[in-house]
Amino acid sequence: MAVTLTRHLLSSHAPHVCSFRKQNALADSCYINFTNHRRLEFVCLGMLSPRKFMQRRKKIEVFKDAADEADQKNWRKLMLEIDETGSAVSVLRSRRASNESLPKDLVLGTLVRLKQLKKWNLVGEILEWLRTQHWWDFNEMDFVMLITAYGKQGNITKAEKVLCYMNKKGFVPNVVSHTALMEAYGRGGQYSLAESVFRRMQTSGPEPSAVTYQIILKIFVEGNKFDEAEQIFEDLIGDEKSPLKPDQKMFHMMIYMHRKAGSYEKAHRLFSLMAERGIERSTVTFNSLMSFETNYKEVSRIYDQMQRAGLRPDVVSYALLIHAYGKARREEEAKAVFEEMLDAGVRPTHKAYNILLDAFAISGMVDEARDVFKCMRRDRFTPDLCSYTTLLSAYTNASDMEGAENFFKRLRQDGFEPNVITYGILIKGYAKVNNFEKMMEKYEEMATCQIKPNQTIFTTLMDAYGKNKDFGSALHWFKEMVVHGCPPDQKANNILLSLATTEEEKKEAKELVESKGIDLISRLSGSDDDDDDDDDDIDEADSGFSSEDELDDRTLISESYEEKDELIVSKA
Repeated sequence: MAVTLTRHLLSSHAPHVCSFRKQNALADSCYINFTNHRRLEFVCLGMLSPRKFMQRRKKIEVFKDAADEADQKNWRKLMLEIDETGSAVSVLRSRRASNESLPKDLVLGTLVRLKQLKKWNLVGEILEWLRTQHWWDFNEMDFVMLITAYGKQGNITKAEKVLCYMNKKGFVPNVVSHTALMEAYGRGGQYSLAESVFRRMQTSGPEPSAVTYQIILKIFVEGNKFDEAEQIFEDLIGDEKSPLKPDQKMFHMMIYMHRKAGSYEKAHRLFSLMAERGIERSTVTFNSLMSFETNYKEVSRIYDQMQRAGLRPDVVSYALLIHAYGKARREEEAKAVFEEMLDAGVRPTHKAYNILLDAFAISGMVDEARDVFKCMRRDRFTPDLCSYTTLLSAYTNASDMEGAENFFKRLRQDGFEPNVITYGILIKGYAKVNNFEKMMEKYEEMATCQIKPNQTIFTTLMDAYGKNKDFGSALHWFKEMVVHGCPPDQKANNILLSLATTEEEKKEAKELVESKGIDLISRLSGSDDDDDDDDDDIDEADSGFSSEDELDDRTLISESYEEKDELIVSKA
């Protein structure tokens, strides 16, 4: 029996969704199929409907004259060739060799466009080639752009060489070239050298510009030099005589810094200070505050405040809100926000889809997660390993291990190689249903594939055996964690202590936790014949999975959550 029902309006926990989507709520529907097993299967028809950003529109181009049309088409052909070959110089050189037209305006336009696209490797490649061409007058601005290209790539050596060459040629160093060198040091991880360039500019000139301050703040924040960044920012605010005042981008970077440092109150003070100083607060400003919050109600409140300020949410705003609802296991609200994003014509990013996938995977909502997975392909996004692994976690969270195994086979058939997180999901899934034989089978399969286990997998194995009243095996995996170079964290210690029941077990567990495994490796290395010597050298960098990550219901999308910070910083 099939029945079509209108989708219910959301509860008061998502007032912004109700108000914003009131006119569209009745238009969306869900198809409910009542099977013989009395199981409800929901297929969101609204999510699968075509979107306006997917509609192809024929562009109407207007040219000044026939010559302009020929120039435009010639330039587009050139850009297409560069994009296809991945090399700009080879295309330009072939045109010169075949006596095709290569006017200076065409080359300059190509440089400007590649700079806009932030393809700094191609910008540097073209400029280095132009230095050797007699028909091109390589001037001061070309040198500055070349230093900038190397700076953006973090190529310290080449940036320094070009700057020295400029000095030999008699070009006076300017603020742009110095800022580019400073950025090269920063991107290369040489934070002290970047700071020395900045201090020299302050004392000896050229005078730092607003862009210089933006870049040095970003360098300090990325290098976790928070005190230095805060001091520079405070000096700008406090110096009333200085014509240069903190702008929007500087405020954004400092708010992000306080988020990174966990200083919630300082971030809110800066947020209020922006209004006091008449600095416009943008969507990025509100996104930075939303990224602080873990409570979905607070994230929703900031989101509402942003809309009341007349600002349009962007893809980061929606992703943050979806993440908050998903983490709180409020799947309906997460789905409604995603629908709102689509209806607003905001094109979802790969990350946004992965976050929505995780929102459903957390609660084991397999059907809804599969719908999102289908939408990714429909919207011309190719699911990555994170997408596949997240959908896999939906099966394991629903305790559908048969479905998980089938999807695991599909993952491989589609050309992906499982990693430590993928196997960790399956191991946790079998531990959840107390299938220890399959759990160990997956562990051994992972070892056969030469994938190194991490702290989280050892903790999962230890916890599984402990809950099955096998303290001896739990203790074994705790020791294995240390032997394999994965120091137990507080979670692992707490689990071991909680599994001990007898006085003898409690004593042994306490001794291990308090010793923190300092003497454990030396005591076990001679008695454990099954351990490979190479296992002692395993570290977190090799495993590809941080010790801070937990294989709980939210671990699969951790890569996407980290991308939120990158998006906010890039927009700032």
